[in-house]
Formats: sequence, C-alpha cells, structure tokens
Amino acid sequence: MMTYDEFWQSLLNIYSAREAKAVARFVMEVGFCLTMTDIVCGKVETLDEERLKEIQRRLLAGEPVQYVLGQADFGPHRFHVAPGVLIPRPETYELCQLVSLSKGTWNMRQKGRILDIGTGSGCIACTLAAAWPEAEVTAWDISAEALRIAEGNANQLGVNVIFEQVDILNARHVISDTQRPPFDVIVSNPPYVCASEKTSMEPHVLDFEPALALFVPDDDPLCFYRVIGRYALQALKSDGLLALEINAALGEATKGLLAEMGFTRVELKKDQFGKDRFITAQR
Repeated sequence: MMTYDEFWQSLLNIYSAREAKAVARFVMEVGFCLTMTDIVCGKVETLDEERLKEIQRRLLAGEPVQYVLGQADFGPHRFHVAPGVLIPRPETYELCQLVSLSKGTWNMRQKGRILDIGTGSGCIACTLAAAWPEAEVTAWDISAEALRIAEGNANQLGVNVIFEQVDILNARHVISDTQRPPFDVIVSNPPYVCASEKTSMEPHVLDFEPALALFVPDDDPLCFYRVIGRYALQALKSDGLLALEINAALGEATKGLLAEMGFTRVELKKDQFGKDRFITAQR
C-alpha cells in the first residue's frame, strides 16, 4: 500500500516540495476526509489504493488538484469546480474583502443590490450573498455550464443569487435596459490575460482552465473594462461602487480608462503579493 510520504514525493516531478505536500494534504482532507492526525497514524495505507492511484495519475498529468477533486477553497467557503469554470484564486477573495470594507457605499446592515459580471463558479456572488443575506445579488455569465455550476454552489451554501446568461460584450438589450433598479455594487473579475502572455503561463492553467474566462486580444486588452465601465455608469446608484480585478501589468492603463470615463475616487490597489490587482471606483 502507498504511504503518505510516497504519495507526496511522487508529485515532485511537477511541484516543489512545499506545493506537493500542500496538494497531498488537500487530497487527503477533501478526497478521503483524513486529518493530519489520521495521516500520522498511517491511515493513508488503508485507503482505496485504486482510487488513490487514479488521483495520482491525474495529478501527474498536470491536472489541477481542484479539478481532480471537484472542490476549491475560497475564503471560508468551499466551492464545486470543474473545467468549465476558473479555479477561484486567493486574490479574488481579496476582491470580495475590498467590497466588504468599502465605506460610504455599502453597509452590512443595508439591503441593497449587487451585480457580479462573469461569475464563473459563483465564488464572488455567493460569498457576498453569504455576507449580506438581505441583499439582492445577481450574477451574469456567458457560459451555461458555468451558470449551472454556480447555481449548484449557491444551493450548497444556502444563499440566494439570481443567475442570468449574459454576454456582456454583446448585451445591448441588457445594457440599454433602464427598467432595472440601480445597483449599489458592481463587481467583476473579467478575462484580462493577454494572448501574448500564454508563453509565461503554467501548463496546468493553459491545458485545463477555460480560455474563454482567461484571455483577451492583445490589440484590445481592456475590452471588458470598457464595456463594464459603460454599463456601470448607467446602472450604478449615485456614489455606487465598481470593484474590479485587473491585469497587474495594466493597472495604470485601466485606472486611466475609468477616470476618463467619468468615475470618481478611482483607486489602484495591490494584492497580498504586492501586485497591482484591483481597482475600485465610484459613479
């Protein structure tokens, strides 16, 4: 039978030792419900070896552990994920925290309206809905598969989110709809990776995560921010908050775009790794 040490050491061909141990612990916890105490006591050697070897095989083929197990952690919550949606990143949870900490625009006790554009797994929308159960949270995505996954996550977490299939780049009927009540917050983590950046990306991202949710053309890398900004100018309440995750290499350009469009208090913020990663602005 395979031991825990044998399992994590087998992953050293594709991970550093620290990463291999973290992946192995995630497999044991999520895939087999084992604690570190269980691992130390040798319970790994009592597991279904065929299943463990299948997980090992997929990991060694470069598949992200979150897809292998169908689960990803995001802040205090755990979300179902599959290749039809991006794996939630810690930086994106920071975006949720920025919304939570915004003063003057949003209040935890206030019933309001939030829109998440490009929801993917629903991690942003569901996290904000859990924080403010009185809020009306709407989430858009172009992908029917992503919306199916996101709706399942909302049900699993017991939160109320309105899911709508919308292609923000080609949604004139939605953008011109003046009958919707205005939003207090519009938040988005849209595609922002330039096609030319593919050569510097990890294979497990390129080979497994959806290109539709990642890439923008080199000749118009801010296309989503331009459209989202235009919509936010008409759809946000006065002083409403726009909160965006951005390409770290295009922080100043994105900030300048929003300022030129007429947003106020446009602020570029860094993530936990010190990279320009977020912009907040007010209508």
